[in-house]
Amino acid sequence: MLLSACGSGPEFVGRPGLEFVGEQTMPAPTREDLLIPDRPYVIGPSDKLSISVFGIPELSQSVQVDTTGTIALPIAGSIHASGMSVEELTGEITTRLASYVRDPRVTINLLDAASQTFSVDGQVAAPGVYPIVGRMSLMRAIARAASTTEFAKEDFVIVYRTSGGQQYAALYDLRAIRAGMYEDPEIYSNDVIYVGESRARRVFKDVLSASGLITAPIIAVLRR
Repeated sequence: MLLSACGSGPEFVGRPGLEFVGEQTMPAPTREDLLIPDRPYVIGPSDKLSISVFGIPELSQSVQVDTTGTIALPIAGSIHASGMSVEELTGEITTRLASYVRDPRVTINLLDAASQTFSVDGQVAAPGVYPIVGRMSLMRAIARAASTTEFAKEDFVIVYRTSGGQQYAALYDLRAIRAGMYEDPEIYSNDVIYVGESRARRVFKDVLSASGLITAPIIAVLRR
């Protein structure tokens, strides 16, 4: 079936204009292909940071952003770090220390990204809240939740998001994404993913598991 579909041209399931190549194996990825593009990380409450000032160990320490988004450092004082990138916070601390330290060289490492999370609910094997690691896509997020269950309605996956104070909801079909019909969408911090349930599959699964030989059709009424 696959070979006959390949001969049908660009109308084969997938993106329009899909082109088939004659190679027996796929080419190996380049070094650039193996890298996940960076996404600027925004510091938030409960994040843990390692802050070091070269040559001044007494100013170097690990800190946790408090619930108000603030950190407190010797000499530099209190800084509202929530909403800053690591580079922006590095610049702010460097500026504050410059009045007391000659040519301060500040380095910040993110130890625990506790504030950047997304959640997955519904028909996945391991629903829960997970950290954003690098760039996260919908398919990666579903895989992080141990994939969909046998009762999942994969054409009914909703992503809830707040942007600019406005709440949005987008409906996706995992089957279409796997087929390459459209891009695997990005998932951002605070996104909520819900995987729908195929009630019909669950009803008949329960019936079949409780029955022996089926000698007549089984009819069920699915109420909304």
